[in-house]
Amino acid sequence: MLAQTLKQHIKKLADFFPAIFFFGGFAWDALTIGRYVATSDLFIFAAYLLLAGLILWMISRPSYILADSVKATDQWPVWLPNWLANLFSQTYKRLHYPNLPYFLLQFIFGNLLSALFILYFKSSSHWLAWVMSLLLATLLVANEYLESEYKRFTLSWSLFGFCAMLLFNFALPFLIGSIQAIWFYLSTLLGAGLAYWLYAKTPNHLGSIKPVGVIAALLMVAYKADMIPPVPLVKREVVMAFELNKVNGNYQLSQQASSWWVFWRRTTDDLDVAAGQRVYCFSSVFAPRGLKTKLFHRWQHYDKKAGWQTLSHIGFSLSGGRDDGFRGYTYKSNLPAGDWRVSVETENEKTVAVHEFTVSAAQVAAPQVVQVY
Repeated sequence: MLAQTLKQHIKKLADFFPAIFFFGGFAWDALTIGRYVATSDLFIFAAYLLLAGLILWMISRPSYILADSVKATDQWPVWLPNWLANLFSQTYKRLHYPNLPYFLLQFIFGNLLSALFILYFKSSSHWLAWVMSLLLATLLVANEYLESEYKRFTLSWSLFGFCAMLLFNFALPFLIGSIQAIWFYLSTLLGAGLAYWLYAKTPNHLGSIKPVGVIAALLMVAYKADMIPPVPLVKREVVMAFELNKVNGNYQLSQQASSWWVFWRRTTDDLDVAAGQRVYCFSSVFAPRGLKTKLFHRWQHYDKKAGWQTLSHIGFSLSGGRDDGFRGYTYKSNLPAGDWRVSVETENEKTVAVHEFTVSAAQVAAPQVVQVY
């Protein structure tokens, strides 16, 4: 009785193996990629891309026999339970020689999409950039159900080109130390060019390479519309404060204390500002070592008739390499009451982060707490 119950539980668990492997692999990527991107990460992703390219070239050779279906062997021991024999048969189908490259492509693209999703999600801090992260998340989940579609080759070439472009978008500014727009457009063309070059080198030209060009054009439009975050910059902190002091290399910020019933956080963004009181915006942004650029704080006040109005656009230099992010701040005085936001932007006006807060007029200074950054 116990053995029969155990068999039933194991059989049910086998149905969830794909989901378990999917979430396990995603969790592993999230933990190993870490809070910021290391050069070794980029070499690993490049190796995945190279392996995918070799597999695509291999299965396009005339000597390679494409298998639309493979019959699973029935030479299992007679004493083996039916559910276990079926499980072995399904595994054999996936790993049998003619189908193995497609399974490997699915695995490699799954790893690349998982890593790219984490990289771009960490760099996304406003709703337009989250659209890109949502697209990557959708492709990541859909990839688990597309193994049979890889035999059509058009999907394989499209994913190869897409992953190559996004990886180059991240790697080129990372290695060169610049986030000028020219590097995004150049890296997109390099990724698409790699896919076209490899397609031209394959003997049979199976599938279509045209979707890669469409994807490249869409990525450039999305970048122009600020839908792609300015990778490899990653937001660490954006906070508002009333006073700011630098002590022993750290910043001590006096921030407005939360109400007593908001026990899960010490500070609030609903600011009570006295007349003439300064309000600081403090931001911390990670950039790889060697990257030098300029960041800006765009202070905007919401007008019910005219919408968001920019009242100041103040810049400061950024030098990469600090694990906890490069820190900078700006401030304003005599802020009118209402809704406010500060956008942290690059010098080519790409949004790194957006922080919203409210201002209410107060007769006396609000209770404050000191936080160290």
